Amino acid sequence: MDISGIDIQELTQELNGRWEIHHKEKVDSTNIWARTGASEGAPEFSLYLADEQSKGKGRTGRVWQSPAGTSVSMSLVLRPDIPMEKMPMLTLVMGLAAAVGMREAANLPVEIKWPNDAVVNGKKLCGILTEMGPAGEFVICGVGLNVNMDAFPEELADKATSLYLETGEKHSLAAVTAAVLNAFEKYYHAFVKNGDLAELQKDYEAILANKGRAVRILDPTGEYNGKALGIDKEGRLLVERSDSGQIEKIFTGEVSVRGIYGYV
Repeated sequence: MDISGIDIQELTQELNGRWEIHHKEKVDSTNIWARTGASEGAPEFSLYLADEQSKGKGRTGRVWQSPAGTSVSMSLVLRPDIPMEKMPMLTLVMGLAAAVGMREAANLPVEIKWPNDAVVNGKKLCGILTEMGPAGEFVICGVGLNVNMDAFPEELADKATSLYLETGEKHSLAAVTAAVLNAFEKYYHAFVKNGDLAELQKDYEAILANKGRAVRILDPTGEYNGKALGIDKEGRLLVERSDSGQIEKIFTGEVSVRGIYGYV
């Protein structure tokens, strides 16, 4: 198996030509590259892939590590026919697809830490950054998958892992990418059809790492502890407060959710 970079021929076959694939060995950021393509008219399901990113970014501006030949760095161009206020839910759609795809590709019990972190054994396997174009005319969904990394920087070693570190085996980058994108197509079409996550809730909650667990909600208006119950069709985390028993609906992006006994 060639693991020096992603095998585009293998990926094209796995995806049956449903994606318009663009590939480079190295870019500054696949999200920036994809945004340029989308602005120039790239159709929905255009896929921008790089073997290495020099300036990949995660949420809140954090740098996303993507060493050459060990990870998947990709950005999707989407043009969903839904109201702009519903577009943030795409992050959960992608998170579910990443967890399900990596779970199937590596035969690992990958879970989701709400809202969109794919995790295994309490450590993160992927990063997702979704950005909207002007007036919501397109959405760029950037994804980084930790596939064949054998080590992480000291500051990430207790928070991040890879399929290789968890299984002891190298994995085809193309096969992992295809598994994630195939899952994404299924969930994306259901999401766009309904305008919510109603058809995804069952699959999402089945692998939700937080479900039934104690969590601490870090809200700018005040912190509190509770138990995560699941999500609603808008993707909000339902939390039963320990102090009052009241059910709170937590919006992604507004608060942070932490496990009482660790990252999850």
